Amino acid sequence: MTIPILEKTTENQLLEQLLRSPRLPAVAEQLGALVADETARRQHFIDTVLESEKAEFINGEKVVHSPVKLLHNVTAKRLLVLMDAYVGAHDLGYVGYEKLMVSLTRNDYEPDICFFNAATAATFQPDQMRFPAPDLAVEVLSASTEANDRGIKFEDYAAHGVVEYWLINPDTETVEQYRLSGNGYELVMKAQTGELHSSVVPGFVIPVRAIFDDAINRATLAQLLAAG
Repeated sequence: MTIPILEKTTENQLLEQLLRSPRLPAVAEQLGALVADETARRQHFIDTVLESEKAEFINGEKVVHSPVKLLHNVTAKRLLVLMDAYVGAHDLGYVGYEKLMVSLTRNDYEPDICFFNAATAATFQPDQMRFPAPDLAVEVLSASTEANDRGIKFEDYAAHGVVEYWLINPDTETVEQYRLSGNGYELVMKAQTGELHSSVVPGFVIPVRAIFDDAINRATLAQLLAAG
């Protein structure tokens, strides 16, 4: 199943309606003013956001996130430890987490975990604070973020070529793996068990349970390092 971003036919229909409308100049002027205002607010966000904040800029608004629950933090940490160790051992690129800001055309996100390939990572500078679209983005779901994780981020990541997108539910201990296909994401797997194979982190294969179980996580980490 492929979940598309905004359908091309819908975009074309909207454009055709505007082109036929005598209100086109007025609408264009209104849109220009809205875009200019949003651009100014985004620049203000970039200029004033603090390193101590967990904040994103989404569709014209600053979104400040509350502290996460322990279960959320532990779940993200288990995956981070495995991916960071594997990527580092094989010199595959860079694994970012928590407050690393990914700046796309309109919005600025701070995914829980993201991966950049070696060629992209080689361009990063020590004082850099905004980063391009990653190859893989991972969001650990919570009640306050799930709507955006399944909504605007789902569409935006796909539109900017993020090849893989993982959604992790720590409450149900479930992983959803999506892969870019055409103009949207295809659901590759939704599982509580089995193996998770990344298509953008070469050779990275882990048990799904390693994200939710400490003993399996430690055993998997040992295997990944031994294989390296």
